[in-house]
Amino acid sequence: MAEQGIHFLDAHGPDGMRLYAIGDVHGRLDLLVAIHRRIVAEIRQARPADWRVIHLGDYVDRGPDSKSVVDFLIEIRKRDPRYLMLAGNHDIGFLDFLDAPDPDGLFIRYGGIQTAQSYGVVINEGGNAWFGRSEAALRQSHAALVEAVPKSHVDFLRSLPFSLTFGDFFFCHAGIRPGIALDKQSIQDLIWIRDVFHNHPGLHPKIVVHGHTPVPEAEVMVNRVNIDTLAWQSGNLTALVVDGADKRILAVSGEKA
Repeated sequence: MAEQGIHFLDAHGPDGMRLYAIGDVHGRLDLLVAIHRRIVAEIRQARPADWRVIHLGDYVDRGPDSKSVVDFLIEIRKRDPRYLMLAGNHDIGFLDFLDAPDPDGLFIRYGGIQTAQSYGVVINEGGNAWFGRSEAALRQSHAALVEAVPKSHVDFLRSLPFSLTFGDFFFCHAGIRPGIALDKQSIQDLIWIRDVFHNHPGLHPKIVVHGHTPVPEAEVMVNRVNIDTLAWQSGNLTALVVDGADKRILAVSGEKA
């Protein structure tokens, strides 16, 4: 008996609604602004009946301007609710660090030092996170960062959902656990899963559009689309565009890290 599910070639977006899904940003305000300009220009030219722009998470860490990325997203969401944002594991890791600083956590080990710098806080001047540093120094830097991050940024990050569905497409940061209903997926899987999801050959109830795991260029599979093209380092930020049955990749390029 054939497995039930949607094949990418057969997938449709909602009638009359164009969808844009943008991959991991990681502090690259320049690329985020550039891809928004492209999207706005397309919408103005094509004049679709309706549209949504979906950001797949990981707005902070690694790149140079996490603070301004969050400012930008807050402003566009305030201006038009058709701009939608999902939570990524780095966004949650940032909140976790603000709540309780962990020298071995995601934030310190994987790019949070650059996030802190974007808020004007120096956490580590060396290259090995907290190796050899005192607990007092960690507490001091943490307190400075808590003071520097606006409440509006914390509220924004805490408000982010973990998945969205439009038409035959399911949007999340990392992926899903195969065999589990889409509305029963765990938050941990939605923002962290990799191999079990990537290696699953079967179809899912909807096409899963995700980021989280960097690839050199957009990876379009029969059951999923990965649009994390390592923007912070490669200088390439990628989006999937869905308009009815039409699907295409949109990308912008800038300086490499």
